[in-house]
Amino acid sequence: MTKIDTSSPEQVPPTPSQTVGPFYGYALPFRGGEDIAPLGHPDTITVHGYVTDGAGNPLPDALVELWAPRPDGTVPRTDGSIRRDPATGGCLGRNGVEFTGWGRIQTDADGHWYARTLRPGARGQSAPYLSVCVFARGLLHHLFTRIYLPGDEAALAADPLLSRVGDRRDTLIAGAEGRGTYRFDIRLQGEGETVFLEYQ
Repeated sequence: MTKIDTSSPEQVPPTPSQTVGPFYGYALPFRGGEDIAPLGHPDTITVHGYVTDGAGNPLPDALVELWAPRPDGTVPRTDGSIRRDPATGGCLGRNGVEFTGWGRIQTDADGHWYARTLRPGARGQSAPYLSVCVFARGLLHHLFTRIYLPGDEAALAADPLLSRVGDRRDTLIAGAEGRGTYRFDIRLQGEGETVFLEYQ
């Protein structure tokens, strides 16, 4: 056995390099996380998009979390919305009737994600929005942003946050694709970077 004198920096071997984590793909994703609204609800909308890095490459192992109020602006308080059913692996709070307002979606191999939810109602002085949290490899701290939905231009114009971000406001407003479908891409850095928020 070779003894190493750790009191001498010249004799201490370097720490092996590692891929930058943390790694979220093992325990955090769960089946059905994209179904925030009860299945078959007549007012369901679909929000989808891509998570990309600074070079525009897709991130196949990112997680997107969404939180949203009900259409009347109230916050859901459904119990068990993130508690797993040990038998099925599904989510106990998703009983097909109640709106949990929360979902967690893993991107696919192309960096694509989607969620089925209800259109959020306005709260306070803000235009209606979905709160977003992004987890991805290489991000030591998750990122927060918002998804505003088009349709009420007066509310968007009066929103305090959108008025503060100037010409970058378009990175927070989803594009309408028709039939209740909206596209919202999340660019982590570089040209067209999504506006991210810091809460204190």
